[in-house]
Amino acid sequence: MEESARYVNIFVRASGAFGVKNLQFIKNRRFALAALFIVLLSSVIGAALSGAQRSTASISVNKEGDTSLLETSPRKTASGTPVELVENDYREALTAVKENYASEVDYEKVNASAIQSMLWTLDPHSSFFTRAEFTKLREDQNASFYGIGVSILRHRDGVYVQSVFAGSPADRAGLRWGDRIVEIDRQDAREWTTQQVSKSVRGERGGTVNVCVERASTPAPQYFTLVRDAVPVPSIRTSYIVRPGVGYIGLTGGFTSTTDTELRRAISDLKRAGARELVLDLRNNPGGMLEKSVSVAGEFLPHDAVVVSVKGRAEERPRVYKNSESAPENFPLVVLINGNSASASEIVTGALQDHGRAIVVGETSFGKGLVQHVLQLPFGAGLTLTTAKYYTPYGRSIQRDYSNGSLYDYYAHHDSANESSATQTTSSSQQPAQPTAPAAPDASVIAPSPQPTPSGPAVRTAAGRVFYGGGGITPDIEVKPLDTASPLRARIYEAAFHFTRQLVAGKLAGLENYRAERTQSERASRQFDFPVTDRVVEAFRNYIRQDAAAGLTPAQLDADLDFAKLRIREEIAAAAFGSDAATRELLEADPQLLRSIEALPEAKRLAERVGNKVGTG
Repeated sequence: MEESARYVNIFVRASGAFGVKNLQFIKNRRFALAALFIVLLSSVIGAALSGAQRSTASISVNKEGDTSLLETSPRKTASGTPVELVENDYREALTAVKENYASEVDYEKVNASAIQSMLWTLDPHSSFFTRAEFTKLREDQNASFYGIGVSILRHRDGVYVQSVFAGSPADRAGLRWGDRIVEIDRQDAREWTTQQVSKSVRGERGGTVNVCVERASTPAPQYFTLVRDAVPVPSIRTSYIVRPGVGYIGLTGGFTSTTDTELRRAISDLKRAGARELVLDLRNNPGGMLEKSVSVAGEFLPHDAVVVSVKGRAEERPRVYKNSESAPENFPLVVLINGNSASASEIVTGALQDHGRAIVVGETSFGKGLVQHVLQLPFGAGLTLTTAKYYTPYGRSIQRDYSNGSLYDYYAHHDSANESSATQTTSSSQQPAQPTAPAAPDASVIAPSPQPTPSGPAVRTAAGRVFYGGGGITPDIEVKPLDTASPLRARIYEAAFHFTRQLVAGKLAGLENYRAERTQSERASRQFDFPVTDRVVEAFRNYIRQDAAAGLTPAQLDADLDFAKLRIREEIAAAAFGSDAATRELLEADPQLLRSIEALPEAKRLAERVGNKVGTG
């Protein structure tokens, strides 16, 4: 029973961190059937929630108050204590499973499910991590991992290389955009998922991985032996002058140990390039380290301004985090968010919005306002446990309601607040503006789109603006993104990739000049590089006529030709100049970014109205 005892230890340690209370357990129950294991385990976990007395587990909280690595404290227990009851019942359940279950038991999987189910009864963000998952969590926080340095995506017939990180093992070996991964370490990978491929190419630093790919430009398979190395995972994926005098920073890769340094470097580069105004893109940023969100917000707020407060159940007073920067940037500022902007992204956005320092454009953010601490468990496992809530400088709670208990509804935003567009902002002096129309030239401050009655408490912030808590951050200007999810556009998306793969391989007659021998990531694409001409469009029409798997007709293509051209430009840019160039092609047609640029004068007027010192140089 050595294997199951190992997982009993992990379960009990996790239960202690969870806070086991006055447990009332069914004792000495024997199981005749393996299915009864689930019933007993549910009883154990349910009883843990129903009691009133707290266990003696302790957590050492770090001064930053967020995701630094912690360990549970040693615990002394006497016979018959709640912790020992958990251990006895859990061991009894595992014994019954081992003796009666029809197949081999994956103890790690069973244990992980038991702990995760227990944590989800608390909230959607307290989570258990197996050894592999916990290793990945630590890699994400450290802004690097050990692998080969490729971005991959599953298409209709396999996993393909979407981009190669400059200077990575894959770059040095010669992997390219559009390579189809067919074999890894002599295992057929043609039917693998993206996750399976990713897991297989990651590993210990210095280890080797053998990859076989199919390349459109060569008939024979290409074989590569790569040595794993550190692969940086930057927070800022794109930074450039999007319009004369207007800088764009895509801070979309999470808040990690390098985020603040990356931001300062990007701002410095943009200023040297002539930027006098800034769009900060936090769309799809899942969050990360609390202290880094404070640093990012501090780049734009006055010294000593409150960024966020954190309050736990047992704390009489909240911990208040203020800006320590002595020379913040004075750019007119617009922040972009969407439904996948969460946690640290919402802290930054909420602080800038509360203080009137930025106009917020896009869609309502995710609504994740819970603080997790990371705990080390035995055998390399880990656990994140919610210990407090975030509040914006003026007291708004960011967290959406999760009381209905449905994880699917929570993560799919199927809650009452979302369905009724409940959260909103208003201005005390103006009527709401239309969501996508530029404000009048003499408008002193932007106001948001009209919304139904909010469900959260109203909070009056800078310039008298009223916002509502309890549902994420609502933008001042609501703008829908470019629609890429329709069935037709999904087919165009896929067909454009396969067409471009042939195009840049020089396989299309009369368009051999579009051949891309390698990815020139050292320079950005230009409008006259590989233009999508009428000849290219006609070649695409001919391609889909011959490609039954595309599920497209020329008439369907012509009905959405602008989108098709955009997709081809994006894929050509990715193949010829890398992922950054491809992102810029999409941004040129991004309605949310275009509206953000229009809102920059409004952002300046708002900041001046509430006393923030802003300038244009």
